[in-house]
Amino acid sequence: MLPEENGTEELDMFELKLSDSLLSDTVKALHASINEEWDSLQLSACQTAAGRALWKHMIHDPVADILAGENYLRNLHEKMKKDKLNNAREISGVILAVRTLWFDSKIESALHSFNSGENQVVLLGAGMDARAYRLSCLKESNVFEVDFPKLLQMKATLLQAATGFNNENEKLTLKAKSITRVAADITDDWLEKLQKSGFIPGRKTVWVLEGILYYLSHMDAMQVLKTIAADCALTHTVLLADFMNKSSTTLSPSTFHFYSDWPDHLLPTLGFSDVELSQIGDPDAHFGLMNDPLNLFNRLRKLPRSIQTHPDDGTPCCRLYLVKASVFPQQTIP
Repeated sequence: MLPEENGTEELDMFELKLSDSLLSDTVKALHASINEEWDSLQLSACQTAAGRALWKHMIHDPVADILAGENYLRNLHEKMKKDKLNNAREISGVILAVRTLWFDSKIESALHSFNSGENQVVLLGAGMDARAYRLSCLKESNVFEVDFPKLLQMKATLLQAATGFNNENEKLTLKAKSITRVAADITDDWLEKLQKSGFIPGRKTVWVLEGILYYLSHMDAMQVLKTIAADCALTHTVLLADFMNKSSTTLSPSTFHFYSDWPDHLLPTLGFSDVELSQIGDPDAHFGLMNDPLNLFNRLRKLPRSIQTHPDDGTPCCRLYLVKASVFPQQTIP
């Protein structure tokens, strides 16, 4: 099987190179405390960063390795090597790479749809996201990162540690107009804290919910979506989010809770409009990584979305929906 059929490049594309900064006593001690103190939801932020670091030939994230930590990098790298050597149709982390690239592209297109002027980008459940430091399209955007207090504090500490190794790392430069970290639990009073931190209702906003909704209870996830929908009534707003279907939550029932088999039907009932839904492998969610027609994602795309069990092998049809929803109110508050 050719590498292109795997959605991969040659094996050296996934070579693991651990920087001196990553192996420094300071950074290793910080990640030791992360592994001891964080729960599964918070640790998923490090797993995501590891994927972005190791798919570096597709995703340019100069601090992803430090945010991920050595353990998560080594674990994912071993899985990727085994997949490549076994000619697997899907290389570990490819779904994360495609998801990241999809969100990157949709953030850029959403900001372009605002034409010009100051705008806001809110990353709910921001985790170890570093888009404010890597996406030039954010140059006119005030970025707000909302997450647990201890996660945001640790992230800031790790980024500060990264700046101390300029001899080997690219200079860490803020690409966004500004960045504000908002310590809040998104199942609680996050909107009030967001507004107190400088968020302006009525200003054009992109809401980014990447890899977060399915960790929430149904009640909490719906409340988050309703809260954002209320802001949509004030100004041109774009929601970007990913949704698991019901079968996907069976992968880890104790971890994944909220699901929607039809998010393109759900969101309009909450006040969103112009809903666009994609699946991994669709033309806008491909990025040259889904060329094998027999990989898991392309096989699923051929089946009606209502089917929960694959007719060929009886396995659950685990789908990840990538959704963009826009609202254009008649009156926009300046």
